[in-house]
Amino acid sequence: MTIAFALLTINSSRAADPKPDAAIKNKSIEARVFLDDKIKADAALAADCLTEGKKWLDKNAAEAAASRKEDPQFFKDGGWDFERKYSIRSVVADRYVSLLRNDYMDTHGAHPNSDVNTILWDKAENKRISIRPFFTETADNGPTLKAMVKAVIASLKIEKKKRGTSETATDEWFKELAPSLLKIGAVTLAPSTEAGKSSGLTFHYPPYAVGPYAEGEYVAFVPWETLKPYLTLEGARIFGGTRPKGDEDEAQ
Repeated sequence: MTIAFALLTINSSRAADPKPDAAIKNKSIEARVFLDDKIKADAALAADCLTEGKKWLDKNAAEAAASRKEDPQFFKDGGWDFERKYSIRSVVADRYVSLLRNDYMDTHGAHPNSDVNTILWDKAENKRISIRPFFTETADNGPTLKAMVKAVIASLKIEKKKRGTSETATDEWFKELAPSLLKIGAVTLAPSTEAGKSSGLTFHYPPYAVGPYAEGEYVAFVPWETLKPYLTLEGARIFGGTRPKGDEDEAQ
């Protein structure tokens, strides 16, 4: 009776597991891509994410096959395990959609690795964009990016103090953060207490980016007021309010 109940429980949990939106499974790798339901509700956005996700699957499958051919002993206990999840973080002005793209990779190394990146989607244009339209200038080493980097590092230092990891709140760990859109970190529009607005920018960092692996991911928050002097008319239109209570935990 106990065994039967246990089997029923296992089968029920498997049935409840979401089905991947794309997957590859062979002797070298088992890899999956998931889109959240809100993404699937937007056909253009879903297609964009799925196209990228499938390329990611194919690339890693090819690398796994090559690695298995070269070092078959590392695949005695199974193939690599990869997973990518796309999820919506915020929708601002019913137009700008911020997504998180979380990756998990296990290649039988010392420990699995994870990565985080972001996508900013313009629903009106049905395409990916950057945060450039919201700021009067975004030149490398320009005033806007310098102000952003300064605010990001200040936010990270506060977060490290909360976690009791202040000893790594050093220039050495922050040296990769530069006043450039390509080097400041993956960015999203943070949700706001004011409907349809964004309370500022959140920057998302995977393990190793701004701290040792054991510290995990970090999220830095820059309130929109800090960036007010650099906003375009569109930026002024979409930013407002404050960061909702609890978003700090949800963003991690």
